[in-house]
Amino acid sequence: MDIYEPLDDPETKDESETSPAPQDSDETLYCEAEASQAVGKEKPAWECSETDLEIEDTEKFFTTGQRELYLEACKLVGVVPASSFIQNMEKSYMNLNHRGLGPNGTKAIAIALVSNMTVHTLELADNCIMEEGVLSLVEMLQENYYLQEMNISDNNLGLKEAHIISEFLQRNTSSLLTLQLAGNNFKDESAELFSQALSINYRIKTLDLSHNQFSDKGGEHLGQMLGFNVGLKSLNLSWNHFHIRGAEALCSGLRANGTLKKLDLSMNGFGNKGAAALGEVLRLNNTLAYLDLSNNDISNEGVSKISRGLEFNEHLRVLKLFLNPLSMDGALLLILAIKRNAKSKMEELDISNVLVSEQFMKTLDGVYAIHPQLDVVYKAVQGLSSRKTLFMWTNPIKTIQSYVDQQKITIMDFFKSLNPNGTMKMPVGEFRKAMIQQDKVPVNRYQVRELIKRMDEKTGMVDFRTSFLAMRYQRQSQKPGTQCSQLNRR
Repeated sequence: MDIYEPLDDPETKDESETSPAPQDSDETLYCEAEASQAVGKEKPAWECSETDLEIEDTEKFFTTGQRELYLEACKLVGVVPASSFIQNMEKSYMNLNHRGLGPNGTKAIAIALVSNMTVHTLELADNCIMEEGVLSLVEMLQENYYLQEMNISDNNLGLKEAHIISEFLQRNTSSLLTLQLAGNNFKDESAELFSQALSINYRIKTLDLSHNQFSDKGGEHLGQMLGFNVGLKSLNLSWNHFHIRGAEALCSGLRANGTLKKLDLSMNGFGNKGAAALGEVLRLNNTLAYLDLSNNDISNEGVSKISRGLEFNEHLRVLKLFLNPLSMDGALLLILAIKRNAKSKMEELDISNVLVSEQFMKTLDGVYAIHPQLDVVYKAVQGLSSRKTLFMWTNPIKTIQSYVDQQKITIMDFFKSLNPNGTMKMPVGEFRKAMIQQDKVPVNRYQVRELIKRMDEKTGMVDFRTSFLAMRYQRQSQKPGTQCSQLNRR
């Protein structure tokens, strides 16, 4: 699950390996799926009293162990058991991507998972599961109280499978929180079915519909859904075929939506008119924290509309505009809009294909003075010497390690001193601000960015333990006689 949202209580997460508690505060950035509670389940209308997933000998179903149950299911449907499933069926994460399971292999796994209480994430991408496999999974989900994330991307599903999934979602009886349906060649008719279901579904928090065949008509259906949905926090619609009409419909839905925090619209064709509609959304929306508009044919004209929205927006933290045909003039509009908004919470602006000037950098320094949590990612600075560039990217780990060695403190002591809560995790924006404003270790924004890359695992939080492990490995590799130090000397 590709989410990007810090937890409200990181200290609790440090001390326990249990499932994360539900989070829904302003500090919850980029959409984490909530931990589910056991829910009462009814059998769907299309399921008979004796489900296909039941083994004939019901006494054996309740007395046989998980491994034996799966082996019996494989014998029942006539498939060879998947060793990776047997080896991991007592773990919370089950990765069965690209295994060639087919519909019968999927059915055997579904039978075994009906009574499984340990698997929380199930990966079944690229397995040619077909209609029968989808039916088996849906039947299993009606009985399994513990499965929270499922990936059935790249299975070449069609309208029949979309209908099955839509009926399932409309029941709101599953514990499922995350559903990935990318790369299934779903078309506008499927978008209509999903929209009908998600207009009333409130349990799914993260949905991936990227790499499908939705056009403007599909965008209209999904836009209507966004106006009614009260559950989704993360939606991926990248790599589809939305243009002006679809973009405007999606934006119309966003204006009424009050729950979505992360939205990926990259690799579409919004253009400047779509960007204008998004600019209006940013003026009014008070929940969206992450917006990816990369490669949408947005030029300076469209960026000027987005900039107007940024002048008023108080919630957006990440805006990605990579691979759009904008110049330094457009980039200047964006950073000046953020500067004029004293309440802006922007943490990352990605314009990494734009070449900027030193004059732009001076202006950006003024923006940083007002918003120290901000990081603007651009291509390079015109005319900057290679020596100065090398200095900017000096390894920050070495600099921090040198300081803690001199002070005779641990790396954990240094990082925890930056965090008012004194915990092992910290929101990315707050960490960037603290590192820039501290005066103990001389680091620049480029080094802080590199540090965050090492410590952030796409959750919106930096984990101090990650840097501790990196530093410990670095010190061990520098000891005489180690393999790494010997290689470095050659």
